[in-house]
Amino acid sequence: MRQVEGLHHVTAIAGSAQENVDFYAGLLGMRLVKRSVNQDDPGTYHLFYADAAGHPGTDLTFFPWAQLAPSRPGAGLANEVSLAVPPGTLGWWEERLAARDVRRDPVETRFGERALPIEDPHGLRVALVETSSAHDRAFAPWEGSTVPADHQIRGLDGARIQVRQLGPTTAMIGGAMGFRAGGSEGEWHRWEVPSGGSGRHLDLRELPDARRGAWGTGSIHHLAFRVGDDEHQLAVRAQVEEGGAQPTEVIDRFWFRSVYFKEPGGVLFELATDGPGFGVDEALEHLGESLVLPPWLEAHRSEIEAVLPPLTLPGPS
Repeated sequence: MRQVEGLHHVTAIAGSAQENVDFYAGLLGMRLVKRSVNQDDPGTYHLFYADAAGHPGTDLTFFPWAQLAPSRPGAGLANEVSLAVPPGTLGWWEERLAARDVRRDPVETRFGERALPIEDPHGLRVALVETSSAHDRAFAPWEGSTVPADHQIRGLDGARIQVRQLGPTTAMIGGAMGFRAGGSEGEWHRWEVPSGGSGRHLDLRELPDARRGAWGTGSIHHLAFRVGDDEHQLAVRAQVEEGGAQPTEVIDRFWFRSVYFKEPGGVLFELATDGPGFGVDEALEHLGESLVLPPWLEAHRSEIEAVLPPLTLPGPS
C-alpha cells in the first residue's frame, strides 16, 4: 500500500484579498510565492503563501471570495489549520499578535506541544504550534520577510476535522491513505503519517448531533496531501476509490497535478504531486511579484486583470 506524505497544502476562503496579504505576508511573514487565479473561477485570485522556496508542505493558500457569507461551523468541515514555529518562539509571537489586536486564545498544550490558537481577519482558525519537528523538514527562510528568520513559520503542522462519525473517516485515512492512530486527548483523536515531516497529522473530533457545516469566508475549502509523483498519485487514487470514495480524474494545475474526493465525513481532500513546483514559470527570486496564469488562461489575461483588485506586498521589517 502507498501512503500519503502529510499535507501538501491547505486551501481556505478569505474575504478581502489585500487584507489577506496584509495578514499572512505582512503580520505572519510568510512569502507570497504564487499570485494566480482560481482556475475554476478565474475572476478570483488564488494566493499561495509558503517558505522562500515554496516547498510542498509549507503552503497555505486562499480563494478571496469577499462576496460570500461567513462560514457556518459544523460537521463535515476542516475547522483549523496549524502552522509550525520553532520551539521557544510562542512568547515572541504572542507579543507580536497582541500588538496588532489579533483575536487569540490562551496558549494551550496539545499532545505535548504548546499551541497558540488565533483567528485571521476573516475568521479562519489558525494555531501556531511549537514543534520539535520544526527543524525536521524542508524549509528555506525568506530574507524579505517581516519576521526574523529564526522565528519564521516553518510550514504546515496539521489540521483539525469535525465529523458526525469517526469510524468511516478513520477507515478511509487509515486504510487508503496510510495514517496511523496517534492517541487521544479529550474529544480529539490524532492520526499521523509514519514518515513525519510537514503537515504530518490530522486531529479528528466526533460531533454526532452537529448540523452540517458550510463553506464561507473563514473556512477551510480543502486539505491537499502530498504524493511524490504521478505513479504515487495514481496508486493512492486507486486505494481511495477501493475504499468507497469517488475521486476525480487527474487535473493539471500546472504547478502540481491534483485528484479530489470527499472523505466519508464530507471534508474535501486532494492528492497533489510534489512537482513540477512553483519555479516552473517564475525565477525563485521573483516568486509572487506579479500575476501568473497557467498557459490555458493566458489568452484571457486582459479580461482577468480587469476584474482583479490591485495588491500591495509588505516590505521587509
